[in-house]
Amino acid sequence: MKTSILRRAMLAGAIATSSMIGIAAATPAHAQLGGIVYDPTNYAQNVLTAARSLQQINNQIQQIQQAATSLTNEARNLASLPFSSLQQLQQQVQRTQQLLGEAQRIAYDVQNVQQAFNGRYKGVALTGTHAQMVANANARWEDSVGAFEDALRVQAGVVGNIDGARTAMNGLVSSSQSATGALQAAQAGNQLLALQSQQIADLTALVAAQGRAQALDAARHTAAEEEGRERRRRFLTPSTGYQPGNARMFRD
Repeated sequence: MKTSILRRAMLAGAIATSSMIGIAAATPAHAQLGGIVYDPTNYAQNVLTAARSLQQINNQIQQIQQAATSLTNEARNLASLPFSSLQQLQQQVQRTQQLLGEAQRIAYDVQNVQQAFNGRYKGVALTGTHAQMVANANARWEDSVGAFEDALRVQAGVVGNIDGARTAMNGLVSSSQSATGALQAAQAGNQLLALQSQQIADLTALVAAQGRAQALDAARHTAAEEEGRERRRRFLTPSTGYQPGNARMFRD
C-alpha cells in the first residue's frame, strides 16, 4: 500500500516537472504575479529534488520490508519443535533394560555365566557323586526353564513398546511435515532417529534373550550327554558296576 502511494507521488512529480519545464521555456526567467516573484526554473528544480527524495524513501521502505522478511524467516528457522517424544522413548528403553536385569538364575554377566558353567555344566559337575549329578541336572533344567520364561517376558515387553513407538512416529511425522523452519525439521528428524534407535535396542534385547535361552538349553543337552556317558562308564567299571540287591515290588 505504501509503495503504491509513493509511486503515484513520483508520477505526479514527474508530470509536474515536465509541465514546469515547458512553462519555463515559454515564460520569462522571472515573472511577477500579484506582487510575488515566480521563478519556473527554481520551481522545476524543487520538484525534481522532491521526486528524488521520494525515490530514496521508496528504496528505504523496500529495504526495510526485505529486512523484516529476512528476520521473520530467521525466527522461523530458530523456532524449536513443540513436540518431543524423548521421554517416552527413554521410558521404553528403561522398561526393556529392567526386563533384562530381572534375568533368572544366570544373569547377562560374563563372570556370572562362567561361574554357573563351572558349577553345573562341565568338569566336576558331571563326575561327582550320584546326588551331586542329580542336583546339577535339576539346576540345569531350572536354568533352561527360567531362560525361556525370561525370553517370553522380553518378547511381551517389546510387543508392548510397539504401540508407543507407533504413537511417537505419527506425532513426529506430523510435526516434521508442519515444521515452519529448519530447526524444527532437524529436531523432528533427530527424534525419528532416536525412535529408530529405541526399536533397534528392543530388537537387540529380544535376540539376546532368545539366544540366551537357546544356548542354555543346548548346554543342558550337552551336559546331559556327558553325564550319561559318565553313568555308563561307572556302570561298566567292575569295581563300581551294578551290584545286585533285594528289591520289593509291593508293600506288605
